[in-house]
Amino acid sequence: MIKHIVMWKLKEQAEGADRAANAREMKRRLDECANIVPGIHAFEVALAQPGLEATYDVVLYSVFENKGALEAYAQHPTHQALMPFFKAVRDERQCMDYEI
Repeated sequence: MIKHIVMWKLKEQAEGADRAANAREMKRRLDECANIVPGIHAFEVALAQPGLEATYDVVLYSVFENKGALEAYAQHPTHQALMPFFKAVRDERQCMDYEI
């Protein structure tokens, strides 16, 4: 199994919207990827919540059957279609993959 965790810190304004609106849009788009390939065991997208500590705005926590499933996800057209918007609205991105 491979855990794939990604966090994004967003720009204050981008693509004609503020940080909060872009975070919601990122979540909506990511949620559509939850079942695009076989081998996804967990897929959770969360937004920073007021009153709770957060240094990033959006987080993806996912678990894949193996490296092949993660690679299939990364290369899937639905996932690839996210990239232009995500690159336009993000200020920072952190990612960690690890085997369990």
